[in-house]
Amino acid sequence: MSTCPQHIVDYMHEYLDGDISRDHEQQLKKHLNNCSSCRQHMHELSDTVAFVISAAHITAPPHFESEVMKRLPKGKNRVGIQNWFRRHPILVAACVFLLFMSASLVGSYQNNEFSVTKQPNLIVDGQTVIVPEGEVVKGDIVVKNGDIIIEGEVDGNVTVINGQYMASTAVVTGEIEEIDEIFEWLWYELKSIGNNFIGLIQ
Repeated sequence: MSTCPQHIVDYMHEYLDGDISRDHEQQLKKHLNNCSSCRQHMHELSDTVAFVISAAHITAPPHFESEVMKRLPKGKNRVGIQNWFRRHPILVAACVFLLFMSASLVGSYQNNEFSVTKQPNLIVDGQTVIVPEGEVVKGDIVVKNGDIIIEGEVDGNVTVINGQYMASTAVVTGEIEEIDEIFEWLWYELKSIGNNFIGLIQ
């Protein structure tokens, strides 16, 4: 059969579907008379079609579906969670947002690169930021992965992340905050985002 032309197999299917033309039927019969392997294949196809037709009349016993459904494991908890998600879409969206934002903030916390906010009158020496004596820096200073020495005056907040704040006769009009823990960093970032958001809507 493997050496027989493909169109003979197509004619077999046409014959079994009842869609074969007179010419194709004659070619098929002629081939089947000469090829025992195609004759065997045609016989197997006919048996399969006959089985499918006879099986179409089989019906399930009464209450079969309900009995099967009773035996299936209950998916109540999953359905309950899905319903809760559907009833609280804003809360779910807020939780997903906070999760992704926290992941990105943790990633930025673990970045060990030194950085400092750009302010005039600051001296940067390696990873140490210095406010020289007699100088006034107007605005907030944020130093990450470095230290700050204040000998002059800062008219704003000073935040040191993963570093040290050192001052002797310094004058800082705002808050001084040292952040060494990841939770303090997350809280600081969330406050900054909140303040920026409030600044935008005012």
